[in-house]
Amino acid sequence: MSESSPRDALERAEENINEKLNLLAAVGDEVGKVIVGQKQVVEELLISLLAGGHCLLEGVPGLAKTMMVSTLAKALELDFHRVQFTPDLMPSDIVGTEILEEDHASGKRFFKFQKGPVFTNILLADEINRTPPKTQAALLEAMQEKSVSYGGKTYSLPEPFFVLATQNPVEQSGTYPLPEAQLDRFLMFIRVDYPSEAEELEILKRTTGNRKVELERLLNADTLVELQKMTRSVEISDSLLAYIANLVRNTRPQSTVIDQVKDFVRWGAGPRAGQALVLCAKAKALLAKRYSVTLDDIAFVAPAVFRHRVLLNFQAEAERLSCDQVVSTLLDGIAKPKSKL
Repeated sequence: MSESSPRDALERAEENINEKLNLLAAVGDEVGKVIVGQKQVVEELLISLLAGGHCLLEGVPGLAKTMMVSTLAKALELDFHRVQFTPDLMPSDIVGTEILEEDHASGKRFFKFQKGPVFTNILLADEINRTPPKTQAALLEAMQEKSVSYGGKTYSLPEPFFVLATQNPVEQSGTYPLPEAQLDRFLMFIRVDYPSEAEELEILKRTTGNRKVELERLLNADTLVELQKMTRSVEISDSLLAYIANLVRNTRPQSTVIDQVKDFVRWGAGPRAGQALVLCAKAKALLAKRYSVTLDDIAFVAPAVFRHRVLLNFQAEAERLSCDQVVSTLLDGIAKPKSKL
């Protein structure tokens, strides 16, 4: 039997990659069987998943935020836990606690760590702004470190580990808004808007009858981790890296050349925003089966990367100016690289 040539090996590797990317695209199609519309939201969720970050979804009640996340989890062959955040939720309800057990052979008692729901692949933190800061901080520490410390021991979280948190922007009574420093732990801040007229009609048709949907589980943990590593290997030119650094610096009032930023921004984005922008742009490119980042990739992910990292001042609130409008002005005002990439 003749040995395969390097060209054959390369073709097989490319087929393997395309097969995995097709599975990832199929995940979005599976979600679409249950969720009407919201294609950009689903795409942004997949981008965050590929980039290995966490997502915060915000939208008024009834827009299927929780259903969207649980449907995504069902389309993935991953462990999934959902926690409803409430004012009486304690940190131990998230990370776990020690319980007293007895060795039946010796009769000796000992403490054993009972893992909480954070020990999963996908954690849905439903209405995260309903729980006190101490419990929020316990989850956010796990998100950052990807481990939990308890009783002097460190317990690693499963890989991959992905937190999808939801919050309601309308009802503020009895809520605990996440501080900006903790918001920065989320890779993307995704806004869920109202459906279009046609989508709303389709929602009524789908959800008021006897229709049942069976979802196919497509991606397992090993494949997803492989795709996450592949995401970091996507090429990005030095000129686009410089452009991203310039974008981030120009969100800061003290160093910007954009008048709207000077007038309406209180605090700009930190270096973590640049890292998030690069990773999300790489994930967007890979999702489109491309292996290099373009300007369009950066423009697509910029609003979700910046909207929780750029803090507007009172003047902006008085003039009903949104962060997305500032980001749009920023993208238009910063000189783009001459290269087509």
